[in-house]
Amino acid sequence: MTNWKSDKYINPILEDFESRYPRMGRKMVEPALDILIPSVEAGAVIYTCGNGGSAADADHIVGELMKGFVMKRLYGDEFRKDLEAADPERGAILADSLEQGIPSICLNATGSLISAFANDVNYEMAFAQQLAVLGNPGDILWCLSTSGNSTNILYAATAARARGMKIISMTSESGGKLKGISDCCLNVPETETHKAQECHLPLYHCLCLCLEAYFFAEAEAASGGAQ
Repeated sequence: MTNWKSDKYINPILEDFESRYPRMGRKMVEPALDILIPSVEAGAVIYTCGNGGSAADADHIVGELMKGFVMKRLYGDEFRKDLEAADPERGAILADSLEQGIPSICLNATGSLISAFANDVNYEMAFAQQLAVLGNPGDILWCLSTSGNSTNILYAATAARARGMKIISMTSESGGKLKGISDCCLNVPETETHKAQECHLPLYHCLCLCLEAYFFAEAEAASGGAQ
């Protein structure tokens, strides 16, 4: 397993999170990183999903992963050359702007597909349908359900499990049924929906910061940390 716990960039993030959110702390974050970091290193795609406010959070997570969060993740010389070879003018402009990311897809973002599957088959299985088609062994389903009992999320987790994916869930204190099917359940210490969601945001921000630090901090440091 990847020894990320000695990473000099991650530990300050975890220490800051623990000081500000001691009811969760690094012990809640670390099991998720044990899955996320080696999986991403091995080429995993992260799929996110949720309902209502948690759908917005699922989309938010992808936004932090697919582009720079607090770092500028510019590509190196090799891709710059490929871009300029594809088109000298536009390629040079792209090379100064495009950023590296962690492959991530929000299952909530496919509105046309979701409505078609809801109309033709069953809305509650719309996320599962996407994972049945797209999911590969080693990929990750990162799902948010404050109750842990949302039927469409449970169907998605079942499809993910059948595809050999890892499952990280974010819930409220009980974890619900989702806890039993997840590889890692981040069941925050709240029972009310809005309070659990308030915990989810700093928690997934911490996870995204750690992923960015692990995969991109060395390159940024080597480039002088230019923003």
